[in-house]
Amino acid sequence: MSETVKPVRVDAMAMNFFESQEQARKNTGRLVILFALAVIGIIVAVYLVIVLSLSIAGPALKLDESGQLRGIGIWNPTLLVTVGGFTILLIGLGCLFKMHQLRSGGSYIAESLGGRRLHTDTTDALERRVLNVVEEMAIASGIPAPPVYLMEKETGINAFAAGFSPHDAVIGVTRGCVEQLSRDELQGVIAHEFSHILNGDMKLSIRLIGILSGILVIGMIGYFILRSAFYSGMYGRRSSRDRGNPIPFLLIGVGLIVVGYIGTFFGNWIKAAVSRQREYLADASAVQFTRNPDGIGGALQKIGGFATGSKIQSPNAPQASHMFFGQALSGGLNFMFATHPPLSDRISRIDPGWDGKFVKTEAKRSTPLESSSSTDRAKSALDKFGAIATLPVAAVAIEQIGQISQEHLDHAKHIIETLPEGLVEAAHETFCARAVIYGLLLNRDEHARIKQLTRLRDHGEAGIHQETTKLAPAIEKLASEQRLPLIDMTMPALRELTPSQYRSFRENVEELVKADSKISLFEWSIQRIVLHHLDEQFQLAKRARVRYYALGRLGKQCEILLSMLAYAGHQDSDSARHAFDVAKKHLGLDSLSMISADQCRLEALDSALDELAAVSPKLKHQLLLACAACIGADQEITSEEAELFRAFGESLDVPVPPILPGQPLG
Repeated sequence: MSETVKPVRVDAMAMNFFESQEQARKNTGRLVILFALAVIGIIVAVYLVIVLSLSIAGPALKLDESGQLRGIGIWNPTLLVTVGGFTILLIGLGCLFKMHQLRSGGSYIAESLGGRRLHTDTTDALERRVLNVVEEMAIASGIPAPPVYLMEKETGINAFAAGFSPHDAVIGVTRGCVEQLSRDELQGVIAHEFSHILNGDMKLSIRLIGILSGILVIGMIGYFILRSAFYSGMYGRRSSRDRGNPIPFLLIGVGLIVVGYIGTFFGNWIKAAVSRQREYLADASAVQFTRNPDGIGGALQKIGGFATGSKIQSPNAPQASHMFFGQALSGGLNFMFATHPPLSDRISRIDPGWDGKFVKTEAKRSTPLESSSSTDRAKSALDKFGAIATLPVAAVAIEQIGQISQEHLDHAKHIIETLPEGLVEAAHETFCARAVIYGLLLNRDEHARIKQLTRLRDHGEAGIHQETTKLAPAIEKLASEQRLPLIDMTMPALRELTPSQYRSFRENVEELVKADSKISLFEWSIQRIVLHHLDEQFQLAKRARVRYYALGRLGKQCEILLSMLAYAGHQDSDSARHAFDVAKKHLGLDSLSMISADQCRLEALDSALDELAAVSPKLKHQLLLACAACIGADQEITSEEAELFRAFGESLDVPVPPILPGQPLG
């Protein structure tokens, strides 16, 4: 029986990954402009507060012969410049302080909201289920599985994604979310949050938190001045009549509080306007990812029929309200600053035939290990897949980036199900996850392997030598398409290392790669993927910022990139040169020349990728189109090419989903 899929309105909002990244960048630019306008407005308001406060307090102050406050008039350029300078300084310091707090990314936000990190080796059935769903989604999208935080005390049905990039992203879920939703509904919610990760929404959300914190500083200073003036005036009357008159300061304090809240009012309005549109896009993407509108639609209907809905109780919820799956705040004036569209609108877009009735839900635990219809679909769909044989044309391959499909989810489940149980358990445990990476790097040459194991015995963690040796036989039997997903599965556990443990792990990885005095492309790919993600997490590398909006100045780097890929996937120089020529057409740089094989050094490739990571999203699109065209020039793909393509994508901060077995050309 064929499965019936409900019609879904996506309203042409389903942009591809690169369009979404570019739109997020433009939204950031607009946010800066709006912030600048808000700061100008606040400066004017603060200036007027000070002038009017001093004018109102005139009778209590000494006046000059003309009856005016000495040195103070309604128009005073000196005072305006002074007020403007101090206001900009205070708002700037407030923003910088908050952004400094947020520098660790999603983990700081999750912990400030009361989240508890779920360990990947947990035996709790509900916790295990949400971790499995996140892991499947991560493998399907081509990003490392993000850590998951459980908000234990939150009974509302809600979730969020937070971080600056997929490298430091986390997923947060409430206790109500994991207890009340079925697996399909939970998958829909997680798919929604992955859309925020892939579309670049998280960085914008964090910047909104920083900006609003800066604006709020004005109100906080007003409160401090008001409190100080009150106590100064009270104790001044008791001690001496010569004390300074507190009335102007009381008025200034009240005025600054009002200005601060006005600034926050408009800041929240901006935040709500930006957030609503991104929520519609994330809903549409979630349906596209899962091909199951009943998943996310059912979750939204349960929120509408649940006593506590999606409300978040944490005192820090207001600053992060725009990051949640559902409306986190309720009551008061929050309806004016709703960060999410009405539930009925969201559901109607997903399911135009919805009858308008919410699902009444009681506060009770759902069945821990519910079966999922998508699991059954996975088993039947995977019967179609064979060995990796072909790669789709460049345009088709790149269109898959950031657009998870049900086939990708099915493939991810298949990978997880077919991995040896011992390796899966090891990947989820902090100590053993290191041994998994070490095992993947073990050389087939006996002499080099002995050298590697000796390194681990002498410089590795206690017992890691034995653990690596134990896991090695199972790792050697892995199919090529299982290796990268296994690496992705280790990332949450490796992110739990202490800084000193990571430095030791990093040194061991580099030494294992160098053990045979040569570096294979597979070894380089593993090293590049693992360290690229974790270096940023442990603050050993900075996030690349956009510096290039054209490739003209990066011709040499493009030549190295495409030449390495051409030589890696083609047996003879003629076919490699043909692949290079096909690829360079996508860059619009006819002057590019293929470099010789002996000039293709991995050190040069590392340097080239570091520079290319600073190009705009549109240029990253072009670069990966060229890489995919290079791979597809001979109508087939090797496991080495697939791993190299993934490593290139990771280096450019572009999540590359797995290439599905049996995909047709074009």
